[in-house]
Amino acid sequence: MELIKKYFPNLLEFQIKKFSSLKILYAYWNTYVNLISRKTFNHFYKQHVLFCLGIAKIFYFYPGSIVMDLGTGGGFPGIPLSIFFPNTKFILVDSIYKKICIVNKIISNLHLDNVHTMCIRAEQLEDIKIDFVVSRAVAKIDKIQNWTKNKFRFKSNYNIQNGSFYFKGGDLTDELKNYPHAIEYPLINFFKEKFFFTKKIIWISNRNTKKTHES
Repeated sequence: MELIKKYFPNLLEFQIKKFSSLKILYAYWNTYVNLISRKTFNHFYKQHVLFCLGIAKIFYFYPGSIVMDLGTGGGFPGIPLSIFFPNTKFILVDSIYKKICIVNKIISNLHLDNVHTMCIRAEQLEDIKIDFVVSRAVAKIDKIQNWTKNKFRFKSNYNIQNGSFYFKGGDLTDELKNYPHAIEYPLINFFKEKFFFTKKIIWISNRNTKKTHES
């Protein structure tokens, strides 16, 4: 938890309490359902929470925005981001019912009123309009772009177009070959721990994605 306070010293007291509760909750529920790899649980705040909060170093979700966490699994990045951005609406989507059930219990325990979940396959999503997608290691970028291409609200209140943030690591040359306008943010620029040497956040604008596929 000290790592979170180190990089985000301006957190409010209620946010600190919620972030502090996260590891306790996940330690308990992880004994029932494998929400987080047991190999990485000892590095919970660094490899899971801080990684997710990397977006907050490059971008600010305005109040009232709707963000979909596609393939949320155990609630990442959606739950940490919902604590950091309490006035933003988060939709956590996953097709595995037992994980969504536990995620709902965590959301309830933390009193996260800005979050709700959907147990559904990404390709079956209908009648939903969002401003942004966030996704961590659930599928290749091409697949997610295809699943979400008609889900964005066209009006944007931001200085950038609505679009998608991907949490990635390693060489992404092949994954990004169809997205020449994608912007890559190396997290080592913000977090100095060795874990972040190869970690990055990829931003792909909905507008630029459409142009890429139409060209």
